[in-house]
Amino acid sequence: MPRTALYAGSFDPITNGHLDVVRGATRLADRLVLAIGIHPGKAPLFSTEDRLAMLQDVCGPLAAAAKCELKCVTFDGLVIDAAKRESATLLIRGLRDGTDFDYEMQMAGMNGAMAPDVQTVFLPASPSVRPITATLVRQIAGMGGDVSSFVPPQIAQRLKAKFSSKSGR
Repeated sequence: MPRTALYAGSFDPITNGHLDVVRGATRLADRLVLAIGIHPGKAPLFSTEDRLAMLQDVCGPLAAAAKCELKCVTFDGLVIDAAKRESATLLIRGLRDGTDFDYEMQMAGMNGAMAPDVQTVFLPASPSVRPITATLVRQIAGMGGDVSSFVPPQIAQRLKAKFSSKSGR
């Protein structure tokens, strides 16, 4: 039976930190589901369709190289319910620092209580990507800064286009 892992996030935009986690996850699973959380109270920079396309574009080659099947989906409820829908037995979570660890341990405990057959797996971020967050990437790009060392090249291009169209640059 193939081992399915689910990695959830907003991926707005996908960063080199996300890619670091995806690389690790493709070594643990035969099938990786990247799940974009849709929250009505949040206004993402990129549309759901754009984020799905970016995930496929950037992560597809990584998964293929690892001989791991990749699927990109959206969900609007509990991540554990999305995992069950996708028959995932592993929830993948990236850890940058102790603050992430404390929060993720609480989430793992709650998810484990709701779905004991789904195991949370923590993947520590590589040192070079630990400071990267999508929020900071959006802020830097929005102020015209260079984000090329924080995101894949095609994402940097999309960010530049997005912000130059917003400001009329």
